[in-house]
Amino acid sequence: MGVSENYKGLILAVCSSAFIGASFILKKKGLKRAAARGTRAGVGGHAYLLEPLWWVGMVTMITGEAANFVAYIYAPAVLVTPLGALSIIVSSVLAHFLLNERLQKMGVLGCISCIVGSIVIVIHAPQEHTPNSVQEIWELATQPEFMIYAITTVSVVLVLILNFEPRYGQKNMLVYLGICSLMGSLTVVSIKAIGIAIKLTLDGINQIGYPQTWFFVTVAIICVITQLNYLNKALDTFNATIISPVYYVMFTTLTIIASAIMFKDWSGQDISSIASEICGFITVLTGTIILHGTKEQEESTRKGSLTWFIDEDSTKRACPRLL
Repeated sequence: MGVSENYKGLILAVCSSAFIGASFILKKKGLKRAAARGTRAGVGGHAYLLEPLWWVGMVTMITGEAANFVAYIYAPAVLVTPLGALSIIVSSVLAHFLLNERLQKMGVLGCISCIVGSIVIVIHAPQEHTPNSVQEIWELATQPEFMIYAITTVSVVLVLILNFEPRYGQKNMLVYLGICSLMGSLTVVSIKAIGIAIKLTLDGINQIGYPQTWFFVTVAIICVITQLNYLNKALDTFNATIISPVYYVMFTTLTIIASAIMFKDWSGQDISSIASEICGFITVLTGTIILHGTKEQEESTRKGSLTWFIDEDSTKRACPRLL
């Protein structure tokens, strides 16, 4: 049963990355077509809203995010979250062939690193232990270890928002990304809880009437809104080629930690398997940084210098994921 559940989560996570990676390219091609007929989006134009290809890209992205949501129901976050890096490979390869954005040798090395790291994670990933009710999930969420993590996370976020953001938000991207990543880790565990509740309800075990289900829904909504707000601030202030790899590293690391604490993802695994997963994760992170470093170098070469602000096209190509 465990192997089957993990397999479903794996397939959904890979499909999600493929859809999301392709959506960046479709939307960018749509933006280029729209810009040829009117004001480009980067300077306030909205002609892209009339471009069918842009909408195809948007639908593709929504499909990918939906698949990613369902993947968390069947597989642990330690397996699903790092596989998000595969979307970067898809977008880079498609950009090479469809947008004439040359994939350099270091970019190829980055792709290979992401693939190798992902394979290692898949081989050694723990089996998913799906709770039988939302009440069981609530017991996991209220255990002392996760309560300490949640309280610490909210406290740090409040300190960043109230104390550091007014003074350093426009100077240091780690302020915005810290808020996004910390809230993102709570988003993922909440989304996973909601997904499990929906799955159980569809299986005939109604979970809608439990107040815990709506508590998780409320937490997810608050966290997603906060993420979007501060992610937009980060993207509006700093270069997307810098934001994407740093956000991916911070968000993925904190999400794996939060899930491991709440859902006991590594429970029952031996030290060698856990060490292999960590090595695979580090390999994926390295590949992601190399890929974005290659993009950053290309941008610098093409424009003459590295800009710390972004235009609409670069946002659509390298915009970080929320989940």
